[in-house]
Amino acid sequence: MHPQLRPQPPRRSPMVHRRDDHGDVSESAVREVVLRRLAHAPRTRAELARDLARRGVPEPVSDSVLDGLEACGLIDDVQFARLWVESRHRVRGLARGVLRRELTERGVSADTVADALAHIDTESEVMRARELAERRLKTMADCDRATQHRRLSAYLARRGYGGSVVSSVVLEVLQRDVVDHGV
Repeated sequence: MHPQLRPQPPRRSPMVHRRDDHGDVSESAVREVVLRRLAHAPRTRAELARDLARRGVPEPVSDSVLDGLEACGLIDDVQFARLWVESRHRVRGLARGVLRRELTERGVSADTVADALAHIDTESEVMRARELAERRLKTMADCDRATQHRRLSAYLARRGYGGSVVSSVVLEVLQRDVVDHGV
């Protein structure tokens, strides 16, 4: 049989064979796993704790490792939430409600989420929705107004903008397009 076609044994978690003298999972192995996860992308403490629980790491060991990494500043939910909101609002144009849900799903506390979302007020949210709608409208030049209206509304709604923001922004953008282009 060709060596590349041979079935490979399943990969084992480092915790399976890295145990101390008493058969307990080694903290250094757990730390290794967490550091590998953090090297790939920032994570919240809750995400890392869930991952370790799935791997069968006892809670006291998990807490000890996560506490140490939090004390070193390698796990920081406040900074994670702030950067998450900034990035997802600026790049993807997501509204506050969607960002709140995403952070909550990642285990960020309600107070931390509120602090991270504090800089996005209604005015900045409307401005971002307007920018998104104007950019998206440029791709719909061959569509009639009803189709443009429907597609822009759906586009903004998928990003979490409320009905009043969606309707006012879409109406404004379409009216400005008529004035600018005489369509």
